[in-house]
Amino acid sequence: MAPRANWKGFLRLSLVTCPVALYPATSESEKISFNQLNRQTGHRIKYLKVDADTGDEVPNEDIVKGYELDKGQYIEVTKEELEEVALESTRTIEIDEFVDKSDIDPRYLIRPYYLRPDGKVGHDAFAVIRETIREMDKVAIGRVVLTNREHIIALEPLDKGLVGTLLRYPYEVRGEQEYFDEIQNVKVTKDMLDLAKHIVNQKAGRFEPEKFEDHYETALIDLINRKRAGKPITPKERPAATNVVDLMEALRRSVGREAAPAKAAKPAKKPRKASSGQKEMLMPIEGKKPKETAAKKPAAKPQRKSA
Repeated sequence: MAPRANWKGFLRLSLVTCPVALYPATSESEKISFNQLNRQTGHRIKYLKVDADTGDEVPNEDIVKGYELDKGQYIEVTKEELEEVALESTRTIEIDEFVDKSDIDPRYLIRPYYLRPDGKVGHDAFAVIRETIREMDKVAIGRVVLTNREHIIALEPLDKGLVGTLLRYPYEVRGEQEYFDEIQNVKVTKDMLDLAKHIVNQKAGRFEPEKFEDHYETALIDLINRKRAGKPITPKERPAATNVVDLMEALRRSVGREAAPAKAAKPAKKPRKASSGQKEMLMPIEGKKPKETAAKKPAAKPQRKSA
């Protein structure tokens, strides 16, 4: 079953409307996460909402939103008042225009969502909108309200559904001039450029996400498994930093270094499948075993170890 929808409403292109549901297309729930503990007791740290002046805990029903006008001076805004300023896009994704994908600056992209028909009705209208976008080779731009804020959303066909990517507003994107103005104007010689192009050609390939492994996540699993087993944790030696003195020589060495692996002709490492039980820490670091295999192991008694 698909996860719970983040938003439900209607997708509308002029007079063509269909009920739709919006689902997150990405997840970070399988990444290793840590809780904060009291070193003395091993108990989790609990955060309380307290009055900044009195120090008293404040119940949720007494907490309101406020905009700070000046130091310590706020304008309170109620939930009902916020609902009053909500726009039509609270319940409807209205397609405003169609643009070329190349027109969308990557800096404006936030996160992707899956969009599909909600329920058994509206599949015909959804298909018409989807196939129109596909045939025109365009991206549909609309608006949607999530967590009380209106967002721009870019819709593209994907298989039988749509991918909707939230976009930033111009005021959310910083200009590059203040970061790039101090970059020196350097003339790159043809020889340097040719060597660099040669390195690029040696590394050329197709983007296949399965080939990439999250080395930090793997190191975290190794660290936790070693601590569970009571093994000593020893710091690894860090390679010494080297300064590039001769850029041409560095490029020549890079060309030779990239050509060397081709001679060895080592078999490509088979990508590991994503694990659905990563947080359980029941798999060895060499390869994550299925839950069924891991479940056969006797459960170890909980024991707190020092970090």
